Amino acid sequence: MVLETKQTTVAYRCPHCGAGIMSAVNVFALKADMIKLKCTCGKSEMSIVDTKDNKIRLTVPCILCAKPHTFTVNSSLFFGKELFVLPCPYSDLNIACMGETNLVKGELARSELELLDLMEQSGVKSLSSLQQDEETITDPQILEIVMFVINDLDAEGKIYCKCDASENGRQYDAEILDDGVKVTCRRCGASRLIPTDSNLGAHAFLNADALYLE
Repeated sequence: MVLETKQTTVAYRCPHCGAGIMSAVNVFALKADMIKLKCTCGKSEMSIVDTKDNKIRLTVPCILCAKPHTFTVNSSLFFGKELFVLPCPYSDLNIACMGETNLVKGELARSELELLDLMEQSGVKSLSSLQQDEETITDPQILEIVMFVINDLDAEGKIYCKCDASENGRQYDAEILDDGVKVTCRRCGASRLIPTDSNLGAHAFLNADALYLE
């Protein structure tokens, strides 16, 4: 009897050179060891780990944030969906996807067009020069954009934390730091840092429809 091997295709976009990195992931290989998808430029990698409780943990480099994001998904979702995307937690830009190979290729192409459009709006010249541009941008309007969106989401009740959703009067502090604005719930202490050193990230944050604190 021949057993059908569970396999999916996983992809992310390198935040340094802009290349789309894609690879097949086999359930047996994943159970044996951590899998790393590395960009050929050598400056980024995505790690995938089987947590042994029927869940998969992914650490994904973000093209908008200075630090990678960690996601945990069910194994059945990871291997069973035709297409599943993972967005940056504070913007609508998808930073990784998994599923059927052709659908993953299509999502990489779609997200590249979205990224190019965002880069044009924010004045970043090209994918190849993205990292250099992002490191040198000092636009004073970035902080204003981030604070505007935070206040707007707060007014609309779209900042979510560990508190019970039925609780009223939840309040959040926005602390301005050297590398971003840290939003913290006064009650439960959940927080998230919104980077302010990236014009590209600030423009992406304009499209955010919610902010989730951890």
